[in-house]
Amino acid sequence: MADQSDKKSFKKLGARHKARRRAVDLLFEAEARDIDPADLLSERVSLSVREESVAPVSPYTRVLVEGVADDLDRVDGTIESYLQDWTLPRLPAVDRAILRVAVWELFHANDVPPVVAVDEAVELAKELSTDDSPSFINGVLGQVVQVAPQVRAAAAATRATVVPDDDQ
Repeated sequence: MADQSDKKSFKKLGARHKARRRAVDLLFEAEARDIDPADLLSERVSLSVREESVAPVSPYTRVLVEGVADDLDRVDGTIESYLQDWTLPRLPAVDRAILRVAVWELFHANDVPPVVAVDEAVELAKELSTDDSPSFINGVLGQVVQVAPQVRAAAAATRATVVPDDDQ
């Protein structure tokens, strides 16, 4: 029978966890290089096809990076509205990337329970950032979780009212 530490190690090796971590890495790199995250993603996908030594980009990593890139203004605006005595540019870059992935998931990933999105963000902060980052990220996301159902419902309503452009 596995003990708790074995379960925690197994969890960290999950495909979705790896996809989130790679998305955070790509968003971090895109910001550091001042390039569009979607362009960096395309570059990495092409590179992984050409070079066997480059790990392929998982479909969920693509969803996350493209999603954050497409909705960056709203994601960043949401994060900023819940920062107390901080501004988005003052946060460590890795924390910005983690928060962006988590907020996007909270708003758009209907197959990801909110508690999972928050837990994964906290785990990534433990792995990648400062000692204070996990509790800080948990606090910010704890507030975002409160509005996420309304954002998801509004997005669903918007999708339901969009009329397809058919040639009828």
